[in-house]
Formats: sequence, structure tokens, C-alpha cells
Amino acid sequence: MQSAWAAGSDKPEQTTVRVGFIPLTDCAPLAIASLKGFDKKYGITLVPTKEASWAAVRDKLISGELDAAHILYGLLYGLELGIASKPQSMANLMTLNRNGQAITLSRDLQDKGATDLPGLKRLIGQSAPGSYTFAHTFPTGTHAMWLYYWLASGGINPFDDVRTVVVPPPQMVMNMRIGNMGGFCVGEPWNARAINDRIGFTAATSQEIWPDHPEKILGTRSEWVERNPNTARALVAAVMEASRWIEASPENTRETARILAKRAWLNTKEQYLTGRMLGEYNNGLGRSWQDAHPIRFYDRGEVSFPWLSDGMWFMTQFPTLGAAESGAGLSGGGAAY
Repeated sequence: MQSAWAAGSDKPEQTTVRVGFIPLTDCAPLAIASLKGFDKKYGITLVPTKEASWAAVRDKLISGELDAAHILYGLLYGLELGIASKPQSMANLMTLNRNGQAITLSRDLQDKGATDLPGLKRLIGQSAPGSYTFAHTFPTGTHAMWLYYWLASGGINPFDDVRTVVVPPPQMVMNMRIGNMGGFCVGEPWNARAINDRIGFTAATSQEIWPDHPEKILGTRSEWVERNPNTARALVAAVMEASRWIEASPENTRETARILAKRAWLNTKEQYLTGRMLGEYNNGLGRSWQDAHPIRFYDRGEVSFPWLSDGMWFMTQFPTLGAAESGAGLSGGGAAY
């Protein structure tokens, strides 16, 4: 049933909205908004499209093939600033989630004594620079930031001491299995799967680095919002309601995991999703805990607002990532609507 406003003066200008996503747990609000009918309630139809990589999401968002997307926080602001591409005027509609990412190290590193950051530093120090490879998902993305920060906090220079590569999230486990990398930073459920497949262990979670950090956002082009303001509002309303539904009960969270496991979404096993969505963690080395800061999609309404201060923090990290020459001119990017 549509909300009354969806048929009145606030009727969406565009009723079909193409939204891209990457197969990760934090695409959940888009899945639930589409499958539970929250989109129809607000007078729109979501058409979720599974994408192969963040680069594909970027390109299709810029070209207009996608109207909006589940996107890395830093990726959107990198587009706004024109890092490695022509500057694009972008809009951050809402934050989709907090927390829920991790750094996985391989069993090979474990067998060599690298079961924590000090052990990893010792191992890397015994080898020629670049002997060990670590992966993240996009140069200006959050996973690069968490990985580089974690390595640097242990005295490992992420640019000089190790080699880093970009790998799409669903390909992380396969690449670790065949020995292409010693570690990676990615969203769930791929860290949990590495443990279940007995090829890796969780060395750190992103919420250990920054409790309740912003992670993915619902991003689009500014011109799309300007042409479709009612559609943009309807999209945000539908996705926010879906986010609230996911956390309304443990049963809803478990149902969300079952949905995401299906072929159309993550195409993986439900068991890789459910535990960490409920905050039930084990690191693959014998330690289990109930995480105080698990992935959050709503959290009493505190997650969704796209704080400009969050965007500013991500932009100020670009020089650290080697993605920009300086922090100059970072005050105007990434409008929030």
C-alpha cells in the first residue's frame, strides 16, 4: 500500500530506480527494501543490479546506467574530488551501515607465526620489501583505509614494506586460497567464509579500529537528485524502513541472512552471514566473543544521517592513501541531500 504522499504532490518523478550493489552483507537494506515491498509503499520500484566490482559501480553510476548505488564512503568523495577521473558532482543520500568489515590473514602467515600484528611485523621484517601481498577493494575505499591504518599502527609501512593490490570482494577468498595474497581487508561475509573454509583467520575487525564507523552509503549523482527530488526522498524512506526492519528482531536479522545467501544476492551459505550479523564472532584461532559494535543498519535511527563531518574525515585520508597530493580544496565536496 502506498503512502498517501506518494500519490500526491510528492509523487516520485521516476518510478523505477536502478540501484547497484556489490555482494556484501551491507547491501542488506536494498535487498529488504525490494523484497519486502518497502519501495512500493513509497511509490517506486527498486531494480537491484549485482555488480562485479567497485570500479563497475563507479563507471555505471557516472554514465547513468545506475540511478544510485550501495557504495564505499570514500569512493563517492573520491569521485567528487576527481581523484583518478574527471570530477563528478555527487550526492550522499544516506549512510547504509556502520561496522562489519575485517582484516583476514592467511593460514600460511599463521603457520609462520604471524597470528597478530607484532608477529606480522616480525615476519615482514625478515623478508625483502614487497615479499608479502595484501588486498583491499578500491584505492579510495574504506577497506584501503582500514588496512593501511592497521598495518601502520603496527609499524608496517603499507607502501614500502608490503605489496598491495585491488581485488573485488567476492574474489578475496578464492585468491587467498590459491596463494595470491597473505591478507585482505573486506566486508562480510568473506572474512567469515575464510574462517569456515579454513584458509584464514580474523586478525582485526574494522570496529576495533574505529567503533561505530560509517561504512557504505547510498550514493548518486547530484543532477539525478535535482531532476528527481521526490524519487530521491522516496528511495531514502524505503531504504530506511528496510534498515529498521532488519534490526527489529533477531528473527528479522536471521531472515535477512537467509535472503542475502541466495544466488541473486551473495550466492553463499547462510552460515557465513548469520553469526556476525548478530554480533557473534570467532576469529578462527579459538577466540569467540559477542561484539559490542557489530554491523548496524539502523540502531534506533542513528546510522542513516549522512554527516558531512564523516565525509570530511574520509577526504582527509586521501593524502595518506597516496590518492591525492594534498588536503587542499577538500571543504566543498560530496553534498548530502
